Amino acid sequence: MTDKEAVLDALSRLPENVSLEEITEELQIMAAVRRGRADIAAGRTKTQEEVEQLVESWATRWASK
Repeated sequence: MTDKEAVLDALSRLPENVSLEEITEELQIMAAVRRGRADIAAGRTKTQEEVEQLVESWATRWASK
């Protein structure tokens, strides 16, 4: 499915009275999911342990400020 087809499909599922803000949010979520799937396919992922270590390092830096 092309990006345009995906957008048209998403729009067709939204209610008639949807706001531009809600449409924008729906499309941003769709784009983020597609980026995530592309990252997974390309092997750009982190393990749970790697993420936990990153979060811990950030928390340590924030606490020391």
